[in-house]
Amino acid sequence: MFTYLCLGTNDLLRTARFYDAVLAPLGLARCDTGDEDFGEWIGWGTYEDDGRRELALWICKPFNGGAASVGNGSMVALKAASWAAVDAFHAAALAHGGACEGAPGLRQRYNPDFYASYVRDPDGHKLAAVCRGFTAPPAAGTAAPGTITPPL
Repeated sequence: MFTYLCLGTNDLLRTARFYDAVLAPLGLARCDTGDEDFGEWIGWGTYEDDGRRELALWICKPFNGGAASVGNGSMVALKAASWAAVDAFHAAALAHGGACEGAPGLRQRYNPDFYASYVRDPDGHKLAAVCRGFTAPPAAGTAAPGTITPPL
């Protein structure tokens, strides 16, 4: 359905540091465009064959030169492979200038297996990390709940 999402920022480098930290626990690395002059766009996810194969989250300064602003009711939800990844996403966001919009935990009002956390990035965009498929934490001494491979 999607090829990419783009969020505006007022401080590209600060926001890039934030996303480097919060997307790493979700297994997402920066896109390599193969073009040193890709402008003021930085992305994470998949960008291959000059964008013919793409599933990415990008940040950039607004094209019209105005200030970036957030959309009321807008949110980007990202898939996490485990509850631990959701927890690490949330901790990294708070450590890198983000704000808490909902601590990690089960959201049974959505579904019994809906484990998520919610944050705002430094520009105020709302993000969620969501892990599905588990209704309880792993037993002591066992591996984290399942591994889910993010789609390409």
